[in-house]
Amino acid sequence: MRAWSAPDVPVLPVRGPEVRIHDTATGRLVPSEPTEGPARLYVCGITPYDATHMGHAATYVAFDLLNRAWRNAGHDVTYVQNVTDVDDPLLERAEKVKIDWVELAERETELFRQDMRALRVLPPAHYVGAVESIPLVISYIERLQETGAVYEVEGDLYFSVAADASFGAVSGYDRQTMATVFGERGGDPERPGKRDPLDCVLWLTAREGEPSWESPWGPGRPGWHIECTAIAHEHLGDGFDVQGGGSDLVFPHHEMCASQAHVAHGEFARAYAHVGMVAYDGEKMSKSRGNLVFVSHLRNSDVDPMAIRLALLRHHYRSDWEWQDSELWDAVDTLDRWRKALSLGAGAAATPVVETVLAALADDLDAPRAVAAIEEWVDATLGTAGLADTSDADASGIVHQVLDAALGLSL
Repeated sequence: MRAWSAPDVPVLPVRGPEVRIHDTATGRLVPSEPTEGPARLYVCGITPYDATHMGHAATYVAFDLLNRAWRNAGHDVTYVQNVTDVDDPLLERAEKVKIDWVELAERETELFRQDMRALRVLPPAHYVGAVESIPLVISYIERLQETGAVYEVEGDLYFSVAADASFGAVSGYDRQTMATVFGERGGDPERPGKRDPLDCVLWLTAREGEPSWESPWGPGRPGWHIECTAIAHEHLGDGFDVQGGGSDLVFPHHEMCASQAHVAHGEFARAYAHVGMVAYDGEKMSKSRGNLVFVSHLRNSDVDPMAIRLALLRHHYRSDWEWQDSELWDAVDTLDRWRKALSLGAGAAATPVVETVLAALADDLDAPRAVAAIEEWVDATLGTAGLADTSDADASGIVHQVLDAALGLSL
């Protein structure tokens, strides 16, 4: 599957600090630089049955900041993202709107590409669909079978979480919480015949009217969690640096991915980073509730995509927050003011703002602190907070560079 085109990103004349990021599994800030080779990042992608909403955008912009911070620290980056282009929500939506599921998936995936390109999100090196990964999934399930961690319930194959002694280490949830959340997020804890209510499906035997593919266990299709486990291992190997996604993926998705990998091969990710939930009208944005603000709708209303990105950057990636339309219009006004300052050429000293922006992003992707540093430079340059003692003739060009290279804002 093809990704989207990459924007041109300036190379900064200075190197940024090494990045520390909050690890969900330990609850601590941990170093994220690679032990050898490129930095390796896996971010769970969309299930393409509807357009990109602000919750999605917040996630991919957040990990774009990590990608850029690593690069500014001097590392090459191997970034992998999947597309769950066959799954129950997609099939249910296609049936509801009377459209072929393949056509729906292709249409929404293309819209997602356009949104990511508009927001200047760096594309993954490997953008991989679930359907094209079915041979990888089959091979991975066979490896799990060799360990004795797979069993059958009415033709469906399940992963036994008891096979992983560290199961639960990613989320830290107790059993009761796990069971509740598992049922709310696509699991089947009450299905008869399972050894453990928390065991997750690896392979679904073919259902009437649903797509299926041949396998050693007969026609069927992969479960959700095994898809990401297989793709990540294939393209990043063991012990890659960061597994990322929204906080709603901590359990069961990332927990299951990690456990399957532990049993099959060993280490999965060194750190697990999660983005907070974005609400609208008082509740988390979700397709089931219909309280969504779509990136594409704003773009089609001639809203500057950089204003959308700035509105997202004003919230720390780990925080839960509520989208307010007023924040978008404030971002539009802010960018007008920033462009005015940048148009002057000379301005307040640029070196301190570059250092502050890079340091903020290296400190758990603190975009709000980085944005505040830009605001201070703009105030000083426009004179509203008093001009600096010395004017920097190259300030505009330098600030332009750090805005793009570090924050992804091309002005």
